[in-house]
Order: sequence, then C-alpha cells, then structure tokens
Amino acid sequence: MDSYITIEGRAVGEIEEKKSRFIASLAHVETEEEALAFLEEIRAANRMARHNVYAYILRQGGAGAVGRVRYSDDGEPQKTAGLPTLEVLQHAGLTDVVCVVTRYFGGVLLGTGGLVRAYTQATQAGIEAAELVEVSRCVDLTIRTSYSNYEPLVRIAGECGAKVRDTRYDDAVTLVVRMLDGTQDPFLVKLTELERGQACVQVSEPIEAAF
Repeated sequence: MDSYITIEGRAVGEIEEKKSRFIASLAHVETEEEALAFLEEIRAANRMARHNVYAYILRQGGAGAVGRVRYSDDGEPQKTAGLPTLEVLQHAGLTDVVCVVTRYFGGVLLGTGGLVRAYTQATQAGIEAAELVEVSRCVDLTIRTSYSNYEPLVRIAGECGAKVRDTRYDDAVTLVVRMLDGTQDPFLVKLTELERGQACVQVSEPIEAAF
C-alpha cells in the first residue's frame, strides 16, 4: 500500500468576504456513508445558512487508489463552489476526507470569480486548522527486555526508524514500537544481537496506521 495523507479528526476554518461568512468544516471519513452523515450533521447545525457546499475524496480498498470523488455546488452557480473546494483538497494531497463549506449570505453578490476565490480560501483555512497525518502500512513489535538492555534497545529502534508507542515496567521492560512494514528485518537482526539470540518479540500483522 502506498502511504496517503488525511486529517486527524475534525477541523473548522472560516473567512468573511463582502459580509458573507464561509465556514469550512472538515472531517476524516472512510466511507461514503460517513461523509454523507457528516454533511447532514453540518446542514442540521446550520439550517439558516444559504448554502452547504461539499466535496469528499475516498480511497478504494487497500490499494491507495482514489475510490470515490464527489462534490456539490448546493445552489451556487455551477463550478463556483463544490469544484474549487474539491480542487483545494486534491492540491493538498488529501484523501479519506470530507469538507462542507457553509455560506451565510451577507447581502452582496460576489460574482463567479469572487465565489471561486471565497470557497477556495475557506477550504484552505479549514485545512490549515487541521492536523494532517500520513497513514502507511505498518507493523507493531512488542518486545520484552531487561532493564540493562532498555536504553540500547531504544537507541537501536530509533536508528532503524522505529517509533516507541508504549512502555511498561515490571520485573522487565515491555516496549511496543511501530515501523513501516518491510523495514523491520534489520531491526530484528540487531535486536537478536543485543539479546544474544534470546530476543522475546512479537510482530503484528500489517496495519494501516499513522506513522
């Protein structure tokens, strides 16, 4: 699987253009049902708004390919709202994401160019407010080691590109480290050397996770 960029949780960004408010609400979603549920949630929270424009991009399976792309102008002139919103998401390289831009009309018409600019800037503001994460195919390694080997083990893990996710202390130390799938073999070799062939390690099945 190729890695891909998405957002963590939700984010909101807002701009004002000639007294119209444009509020971009973004969420991490993995299915079309989740995207549409988020859209309905934003619509319900903004019943007095003139428009709730949306765009979403979803991956397909585990191949990293874009599976579904949708957008709607929600009553704005064609290609002035949903498409600019979608293009900002695409330019940022995001997937598994939905953006709903709510417009409260301020009484001044913006024209097609003004609308494109406003929806573009609102979506950009939403992305700037979001926490972007890279999701990759990873493995988690659970390692049990002695206190004397703990610091050398953490150093070796860092040198091999692993990230420590959890540490538990009792009569020994148990670490959970995450690595990109396919990079674990050199680390396992060094771990076996450190533990003099007595390494106690469990390697998980590959998972898709932030790394």
